[in-house]
Amino acid sequence: MVVLSTLLDLAGFYQLPFEIETETSVEICAEDESFIVKGNIDVLVIQKRFWVLVIESKSSKFDVMTALPQALAYMLDRPNPLQPTFGLLINGREFVFVKLIQQEHPWYARSYALSIERDSELHQVLSILKRLGKLIA
Repeated sequence: MVVLSTLLDLAGFYQLPFEIETETSVEICAEDESFIVKGNIDVLVIQKRFWVLVIESKSSKFDVMTALPQALAYMLDRPNPLQPTFGLLINGREFVFVKLIQQEHPWYARSYALSIERDSELHQVLSILKRLGKLIA
């Protein structure tokens, strides 16, 4: 979270018009209403009730992609399904960006894993975060 917090600050997400929430509770019900998934979004960036970025983090001992199903479940429960929602999966050394679009059927795309261990990829993560902030603000 030390690296993530610094990146969010440098990208301008700790300033207006954005808000940061941590451990945001989300409850998702399946279509038959007999299955309920409850959990907490690790970090949520909001602008006027629009979910800008859902961040799901895992320990560095886990592959970053283990956070994908949980992040997608949270992203499907967003308050404004007509707008695309962005996600960021992190495990302390890798970052994967996710975009979810809800149309007739939801679909998502993801980036390849960017690593702090490879030259300039941390800078690339910051550039993407800044671009997302500018697109939304």
